[in-house]
Amino acid sequence: MSEEAQSNDAGRHAADPTVGQLVSDASAHLTAIVQGELELAKLELKSSLLKGGIGAAAFILAGALFTFSLTFGLIAAAEGIHTTGLSRWLSYLIIFGATLLLTGIAILVGVKLVKRVEAPKRTIQTSKDTVAFLKSTVKRG
Repeated sequence: MSEEAQSNDAGRHAADPTVGQLVSDASAHLTAIVQGELELAKLELKSSLLKGGIGAAAFILAGALFTFSLTFGLIAAAEGIHTTGLSRWLSYLIIFGATLLLTGIAILVGVKLVKRVEAPKRTIQTSKDTVAFLKSTVKRG
């Protein structure tokens, strides 16, 4: 081989990165990608939490207003029953009994539904599978 060809080969090999440099670059790029993904997740989460917080406040306000207006509705219902000729105390007692009955039904339905709540079995299993796969990959690598 001529001297000029040898110097070109030597120059080309000197410019090629070493395995250590490639690993270092890959690690730096991976770190940058992960940091970028984390920043994106933070921004999206912040926006979602803000919208969720405002939505929750609106629901709380609606619940409070409904609770206060329910009192007036129940009074009006009792007064309506009173206009049929029943005494006022009996009209209010009927409304009280109806609200107790509805409360009892709501409690029974709630208890029945809460007893049906199960753990997210598929999510737990796939998470375990992912961890096992990553452990086996690390051990092989």
